[in-house]
Amino acid sequence: MMFNHLSLSTFNELELMVYHYVIKHREQVPFMRIRELAEAAGVSTTTVLRFCKKLGCEGFSEFRIRFKLSLEQEAQSVARFGVNELMSFFKSINNPEFEALIDQAAALVANADRVLLVGAGTSGSLGKYGARFFSNVGKFSNHIDDPYYPISTDTFNNAVAIILSVSGETPDILKLAQNFSFHKCRLISITNSETCSLAKIADFNLSYHMPQLLVGQQHDITTQVPVLYILEAIGRRLTAHSIP
Repeated sequence: MMFNHLSLSTFNELELMVYHYVIKHREQVPFMRIRELAEAAGVSTTTVLRFCKKLGCEGFSEFRIRFKLSLEQEAQSVARFGVNELMSFFKSINNPEFEALIDQAAALVANADRVLLVGAGTSGSLGKYGARFFSNVGKFSNHIDDPYYPISTDTFNNAVAIILSVSGETPDILKLAQNFSFHKCRLISITNSETCSLAKIADFNLSYHMPQLLVGQQHDITTQVPVLYILEAIGRRLTAHSIP
């Protein structure tokens, strides 16, 4: 698999645009010229070359050959939209580097006196699920789905807030995260990209790099399957820690 979590984490926002285009148009990309790919992805040819080099390719020609070979080796039959993206995600995290990140997140949660899962909208629903899942494995947790939740006491000493956000740029969630941090609460962010504002202010970030899908340029329907997987992976890993 050409794309793994380690290589994805090195991509900047423009290079991620190339990645998202490539995995959504994998059948066409091996036959495209570099200028065609750059124009289709909305970036420059220089960005495409940087993208190729970060994957260990000398140039675009080598990338096309290696990418075509990887497609042939996979020999996947995809019937529905979205399966390609999910398969790319699961393959990208099937490595020791991602497992180590899950271990680190689980250790932060296990050592905290209080655990909060925070999000708004769909992310709020996932936070509620995550809190219940953590409680099921022995780490009592609460969820907050109100971005205006008051953070005004020091009861968050040695607490961890796991903040869920696809874009990581929602103003109310960013303000809530800053309030948590001000009151000495450690932050774990789970976002679609590690370059977003929320990831930058968090103590620890896990990102999943899925194409963002909007309906009417307003309603976000980006798949949340990776978030569920990450939350459950952290929760299962908690059983390996000493939970009070």
